[in-house]
Amino acid sequence: MVDFTLHFPDNFLWGTATAAHQVEGHPADSNWSAWEGQPEHIYQGQTADAACDWWAGRYDEDFDRAAELRNNAHRFSVAWSRIEPEPGHYDDAALRQYVDMVAALRKRGLEPMVTLHHFTHPLWLEQNGGWRNPETVERFEQFTRVVVDALGDYVTLWCTINEPMIFATMGYLQGRFPPGKRSVRATTRVAENMLRGHAAAYYAIKELFPQAQVGLAKHMISLKSRFPQAVHEPALRSVRQFFNRAFVEALSTGSLRLGRHKVEVPQAAGTLDWIGLNYYYRFDVMFDLRRPGQMFLHQTRPRDGILGPESVGEIWPEGIFEHIKWLCTATGKPLYVTENGVPDPDDSLRPLHMVRSLRSVWRAIMHNYPVRGYFAWTLADNFEWAEGYDPAFNFGLYACDPETQVRTPRRSAELYGEIAGANGLTSEMIRHYLPDRAEELIPSVSVQQDVTLPQRY
Repeated sequence: MVDFTLHFPDNFLWGTATAAHQVEGHPADSNWSAWEGQPEHIYQGQTADAACDWWAGRYDEDFDRAAELRNNAHRFSVAWSRIEPEPGHYDDAALRQYVDMVAALRKRGLEPMVTLHHFTHPLWLEQNGGWRNPETVERFEQFTRVVVDALGDYVTLWCTINEPMIFATMGYLQGRFPPGKRSVRATTRVAENMLRGHAAAYYAIKELFPQAQVGLAKHMISLKSRFPQAVHEPALRSVRQFFNRAFVEALSTGSLRLGRHKVEVPQAAGTLDWIGLNYYYRFDVMFDLRRPGQMFLHQTRPRDGILGPESVGEIWPEGIFEHIKWLCTATGKPLYVTENGVPDPDDSLRPLHMVRSLRSVWRAIMHNYPVRGYFAWTLADNFEWAEGYDPAFNFGLYACDPETQVRTPRRSAELYGEIAGANGLTSEMIRHYLPDRAEELIPSVSVQQDVTLPQRY
């Protein structure tokens, strides 16, 4: 077998990603804390009251762990509900704590990427209609100005909104996230207002700090159509356009087209300095007359799915290449992989998933797509939204017991640290961490190669 190193670009960002509600604990009143208080919404009735205890200060020790993994970046979010607990009232103590978190990252040589909206917002905002209410656009802009004014001297990378189409579809089409609605009309209205909110936040950040780099994190899913393809392929194209492409295209064209819902949002055109890719699963798509409320579409786990819990799609790491290719082409902007990981409590799949994913990212770089960084989901096991602390949804490089707060490194953490430290993936790493899969992952060529970036990158 050949010896090789897949080199990544100089200044490539290696990090992990987290979200405030999932790691902080002790949450303020938000749409999610209220949702958790209602029966049958969360696995075993669990809540995020414990999470990873960051708000009590444990972020400090976890940032040490990220530094020990030789990471040079970390993506985290701020909780709108802490910062603006009442309309127009901003909590200086909460803002100071986030400033301290940014300072703690900088002290350890970790570049912060700050997300402004990661699924949660104040309960008072939700009670006023949340993102269905067009007034939320202006409120989000005001909130953005307050946060950026406080943190902007220390933060260059800003992510306005995490996964707007996940937020819209899970909360307003499938009903699995708050507020639990099932309405195509509400889904499209929320997506439209989030597009307007992103644009407003983009201009606010650039006004305050013109040198800031502003983007958003877009969740993309890989799709395959059931047999016969002639029947189900139109459904696949519909899902791909609605979920994957429409929001991104609107950031270039200013036109949002979600099914029959078409609206012009000219201020959204050109509001990206970078695009983020969150990628996890592949689904089968089929046309289903029994689902008029979901536009007659049905997504299921592929019958040949290979990894992961039964309630999710097929885990197909190679799909990340096609999404990088499309996003970079559609936007003309550099890309960060802002989330990528696998639920794997015993760590039997994560090393293989990591190697296959990063090999696909490297392939995209070799095709001259401007990938600037990779943020693994996630640093430590956390509160995984509707799945709560279900062990089947442990994504962490470190195991974390929410009751004892004991962290335990998984072997994949060691692997990720070696990759980040070397700024590359080597055949030696593969042989060490995946000895049983080395033959399939390493080319069978009896020469030594050192694979480097093209000079024009």
